[in-house]
Amino acid sequence: MPASASAQESKIRVGPIDAVLTVPAAVDHPPVALIIAGSGTTDHDGNGPQVKPATLKKLSEQLVARKIATLRYDKRGAGGWKPEFGRPEDFRFKDFVDDAVSLVNYLRSSGKFSQVVVIGHSEGGLVGILTARRVPIDRLVLLVTAARKQGELVKSQLEKTVPPEIYAPIAKAIDAIMAGQIVDPPPPGLSIAPSMQPGIASAFNEDPIGPLKQITQPTLIIGGGRDRQVARVDYAALSAASPVARALWLPDMNHVLVDVTDEADDIKAYNDSERPLDPTMIDTVANFILARETK
Repeated sequence: MPASASAQESKIRVGPIDAVLTVPAAVDHPPVALIIAGSGTTDHDGNGPQVKPATLKKLSEQLVARKIATLRYDKRGAGGWKPEFGRPEDFRFKDFVDDAVSLVNYLRSSGKFSQVVVIGHSEGGLVGILTARRVPIDRLVLLVTAARKQGELVKSQLEKTVPPEIYAPIAKAIDAIMAGQIVDPPPPGLSIAPSMQPGIASAFNEDPIGPLKQITQPTLIIGGGRDRQVARVDYAALSAASPVARALWLPDMNHVLVDVTDEADDIKAYNDSERPLDPTMIDTVANFILARETK
């Protein structure tokens, strides 16, 4: 169910952020979902330099087809670092949250939408949680979001994929960076320049659990059984932390929100922009957003 050809798509700029607003045709005051991308230099379609699953584009199309407007945007660094962002070495994770807050405020102040929903994918879920603590939103959706500090998550991911003799110095360096130290030179396999380490530390140290416990707006948490990046323990911890969350576990869904059969199929999915998203995930997210409209 692709977005209707008559849906109105417009490019907008809020401060230094380039975004795409898509509004369903012939719907007065639809709900709108701000879609926040995961880690890396990810653009408004959900694509980065190495992987192009078009996750956010497909999510937007499906929501617009269900009469939900969407706003998706290029993260800082996608397509190059703009001078308006300041010096790359001065970046802090809070800047991602500032960007999302400014976009929520843009949507709210436009007066065109019945509610403003935040949907965070992966690391975008952490940004979404922190955004919801800063500015009023109506609903929050966390898709394959980690429950741990990102530094701990990165160590967990690396431990499964690199030999112990390479992993040990990397883990030690990550711990040092998280503690505010500069590791120069970084060990093989951890290509974080010393000048960038304070910014990385600001991301590595953000903990989603405390802020999530404070969120009282309706929250939906969705995890996938074929996700090799975020584990079921994260899904369980987020679900336990939120006092208001509905939670859904999809056994065949991977980290880019499509159903896969095995590891080879999972790897292939990261560059398959045509593969449809998990249909149960789409229906659940859309119904969750639209629930308020029918009351």
